[in-house]
Amino acid sequence: MNEFEIDKREVRRAFSKAASTYDAAAVMQREVCIRMLEKLDVVKLRPQRLLDVGSGTGWGTRQLGERYPHADIVALDIAIGMLQAARGTSGWWKKLFAGKRESYLCADVEALPLAAQSVDMVWSNLAVQWCNDLPATFVELHRVIKTDGLLMFSTFGPDTLRELRVAFNGVDGYNHVNRFADMHDIGDMLVAAGFAAPVMEMEKLTLTYNDVKSVMQDLRSIGAHNATAGRAPGMMGKARWAHIVQNYETLRRGGKLPATFEIVYGHAWKADPKVTQDGRAIIRTNFKL
Repeated sequence: MNEFEIDKREVRRAFSKAASTYDAAAVMQREVCIRMLEKLDVVKLRPQRLLDVGSGTGWGTRQLGERYPHADIVALDIAIGMLQAARGTSGWWKKLFAGKRESYLCADVEALPLAAQSVDMVWSNLAVQWCNDLPATFVELHRVIKTDGLLMFSTFGPDTLRELRVAFNGVDGYNHVNRFADMHDIGDMLVAAGFAAPVMEMEKLTLTYNDVKSVMQDLRSIGAHNATAGRAPGMMGKARWAHIVQNYETLRRGGKLPATFEIVYGHAWKADPKVTQDGRAIIRTNFKL
């Protein structure tokens, strides 16, 4: 068993449960979304059909709707509770943007129920870190994007929640923090999937808290808790919790406890397929001789 494999049923359950508390707690997620939207200022593409992967409660979807008022937008999320929350807040949006065509799709990005070359742009804010096979996910995204279409996404890098890793060190033998891919490896995955000249960027954002309980509560409120196969079963005992608090307190600076998030941004285009002089397609593979 791969101890870092994501339990998708647990992800669905956690995010559906967190739908009612997500918006109030997702400060960092919204900030990353705003920064991604700013990156679109230099993009000339005007998509006719746009896929929002990991759309959550729909805040980012609505921002995309304002930017591209004539686009059909498909809001996709693995958690039905998130989509229900998004639909519940979309009434006023429809009134503001009459004629807006949006749809909601509950599905896993690793197996998209969409036709090949069916969308002009895929947008995904902090969602693909929940994929078990990220290289295959990029292949799947490449499949549904039209030629000359754009993939733009953000995800977490390896330094995310490093303080929490320190806090759980020596507590037990279980996993307590998800594993995240390195920015350079993600760039290689995009090239292997067929995307052209990916652009990768990274920055670190740090949230501060008064106590460890507040850190954990924020993660629960957005549904982002440990969903790996190697997670600890059952509830946490008092002794283990005291050990975690003691470890985390060693990181207190200026009266606050930090929680670091390494944010990886990426975008890439689906270019025309390369062909040989006699018209045969050149297919990229991951095999080495």
